[in-house]
Amino acid sequence: MRFKLTREWELGARIDGGGFGQVYATAPSDPDGGSYVVKLVPKAPGAQRELLFVNFDGVRNVVPIVDSGEVDGHWALIMPRAEVSLRQHMTKAGGPFDLTTAIPILEDISAALADLGGKVVHRDIKPDNILFLNGKWCLADFGISRYAEATTAPDTQKYALSAPYAAPERWRTERATGATDVYALGVIGFELLSGSRPFMGPALEDYRDQHLHFDPPALNNAPAGMMALIAECLYKSPGARPSAENMLARLQTAARTPASAARARLQQVNMLEVARQSEIARLQSEVRSESERRRDLFQDASAALRQIGEELKATIIADAPAADVQSSRSGAWSVRLNEARLIFSEIKASESSPWGGWQPPAFDVIAYSHIGVGIPKSRTGYEGRGHSLWFCDARETGRYGSFETAFMYSPMIGRSGPLAPFAIDLGEGAARALWTGMAEYQLAWPFTQLVVGDLGDFIDRWVGWFAEGAEGRLRHPSMMPERNSGGSWRTK
Repeated sequence: MRFKLTREWELGARIDGGGFGQVYATAPSDPDGGSYVVKLVPKAPGAQRELLFVNFDGVRNVVPIVDSGEVDGHWALIMPRAEVSLRQHMTKAGGPFDLTTAIPILEDISAALADLGGKVVHRDIKPDNILFLNGKWCLADFGISRYAEATTAPDTQKYALSAPYAAPERWRTERATGATDVYALGVIGFELLSGSRPFMGPALEDYRDQHLHFDPPALNNAPAGMMALIAECLYKSPGARPSAENMLARLQTAARTPASAARARLQQVNMLEVARQSEIARLQSEVRSESERRRDLFQDASAALRQIGEELKATIIADAPAADVQSSRSGAWSVRLNEARLIFSEIKASESSPWGGWQPPAFDVIAYSHIGVGIPKSRTGYEGRGHSLWFCDARETGRYGSFETAFMYSPMIGRSGPLAPFAIDLGEGAARALWTGMAEYQLAWPFTQLVVGDLGDFIDRWVGWFAEGAEGRLRHPSMMPERNSGGSWRTK
């Protein structure tokens, strides 16, 4: 098959595939003695042609694009045919490289990144995209990663990265910078010198967890200076990684200057400091990931609890259109009918450790609210009832849902209050009630899961209590606790 770009080319046999595009052998119709390949990249919605085509004049060690254009619904990129990819070279070697072999490879790629100065970010540096051409190891497929990302929906964007080499910020779907490429090159450096990658997956989520939260193993078979350099490239924080220029300078020193005994000692001390800083960065990443996990869960919690409240409110409005409904910007609302008032409080995010100084329960609470019916104080001092609504994993570790519960004073202390039962916000009081020993509070209602779409019992109970309050017939429960709460939440 022949095709025309700025000049004519003839499509040959397929060489490689997978990823984003297919590679074929090709040659100009008027042979000039060169050997070329064509990469056909599908024209996908959402990405512009300019994402693929970058001017690399003056940049060392980048595979050039010698011709380009459109062929049968694809962008065609013509490049010189390389001798071998770094992946093929590593596979053939079958084990770690010595310093004299590994350092020139890392130098060549560091030089390319240094010339780019972080202005153009590759985003997908891996051995498959490093090719040996004209005596140098060169970066290929610049623009392909950016193009792939531009055509990938946000919820599936994680599949547009190469998991073994992807920096922590890529897993967080943050903007890639030059430090992202340095991290990937650090993974390659580790692989060249040790014969295996620092993080081995194997599943996508395993790689994510490892890149975000695990320290890489130590490079025990490398000089202290190289160990420190690779460790710094693999810092979790992009800002703590060395620049490409710094990396290149240190590689050149490592390749040409044998360390004296004094310098070797200093490098060993430096390596200890690098390890300390790496651990700090790992812990910070872990804390940040936990914060992001709770943030995402809180969004789900808010939606679930809000929907529960909205279904109840809609039922009351439908059955009692004369009721006075008040809503606030915080999402809280109340309904008044005669002298009874049903309230649904603001949904709040839980702190990661909200239990004060008391022994915390075994389960994790993400968000909480409360619901209650208030009435004018009776002759006995009774003013209504309240229940807590918690979004938590009360039954099974890691399986979150909306739960209703309520509290009471322990009969052992002889104390009472205007509400029975009552809601408790997260804190030491709630922890006391869930404690296995005797305490001031205890549960008056079992942890009852509330499922949107199956809220009939929940709505009937609260509509009934609200109606009783509006009629002046809401009374203190005849027995406390009203329902057996034993075994309704997990204790380990």
